[in-house]
Amino acid sequence: MRAGLGVNYSAAVVRIDAGGTPRFCRAYGTLSAEPGAPPVYLDTRFDIASLTKIYVSTVALALVDAGRLTLDAPLTAHVPEWRATPHAPITLRMILAHVAGFRSGADYRTLLGRDVESFALREPLVGAPGASVVYSDLGFIALGVLLARCSGTSLAHLVCRTLSAHGSHSTSYALPERERRRVPATERDAWRGLVQGVVHDEKAYLMNGVAGHAGLFADAADVARAGEWYLAALHGRPSPLDPQLAREAVTQAAFDPVLRRGLGWALKTSDDNSCGGRMSHASFGHTGFTGTSVWLDPERDAGVVLLTNAVHLGRAELRAIRAAVCDAAAAEIDCA
Repeated sequence: MRAGLGVNYSAAVVRIDAGGTPRFCRAYGTLSAEPGAPPVYLDTRFDIASLTKIYVSTVALALVDAGRLTLDAPLTAHVPEWRATPHAPITLRMILAHVAGFRSGADYRTLLGRDVESFALREPLVGAPGASVVYSDLGFIALGVLLARCSGTSLAHLVCRTLSAHGSHSTSYALPERERRRVPATERDAWRGLVQGVVHDEKAYLMNGVAGHAGLFADAADVARAGEWYLAALHGRPSPLDPQLAREAVTQAAFDPVLRRGLGWALKTSDDNSCGGRMSHASFGHTGFTGTSVWLDPERDAGVVLLTNAVHLGRAELRAIRAAVCDAAAAEIDCA
């Protein structure tokens, strides 16, 4: 598929919800650009890349609600590696808001043969905890370790158990072999060849596909459902989330001139953000490197999910198409 605005991809699903009800859902294209590739369906699962962070942060908030974690206490009881180090003041709130001081990431080639979780926990910080926003994969890898330790189970089991308890049955790490060919292909690289049905993110790949920052596969309905948990809590509908924690998650926890941060969520900062100009300033969302995004507008009580494999035919900038989809959705909702 050659989309408008100069973006190339083979597969896409768009879903728009308002008031907790689907208003539009359509699938486009094929699972790859290869001749004869199977079509995309509404329930096709995509590699959602960094949208994984939203699910992991939601699980973290559930543990806060259950009294297993707190937002503002240092985490050294669960991460003893941080005692008597510059990491010692780090709190859950800091990790969720990307102000804990972690490096953004690391070149996977420097991590070959290493324990990536240990690297994330022990790598020197680039700033004092709480000082400034640095969007960080390493911080969420550390968060995945923390959640596994706190819950006494694997991150994959914890996340999928929590999600399936609330109706999200398509979302999973590390798909079985028989299901991988049903996932849109992402990139062809010199290391792995054509990447299809296994996680695109190299750090997560080195972690057997299970990480706090990437690794989940989900369909558009499950991504929309994750956003609806927050909108429902804000608007008084039944939700697995505590309403106070949901409000805190979508309230500014850290300022950044490009993209403000809530707890797990990015918050609209300007019309240059990928939610476009029509969605309200109260909107919150997240994007994924593979070409995925979700944006929620609490003023309209509406959500927009765009899933694509936009790295499949080259790493094109996707902001314009994301913004165009959100603008069109907001306009249609306003006219309804």
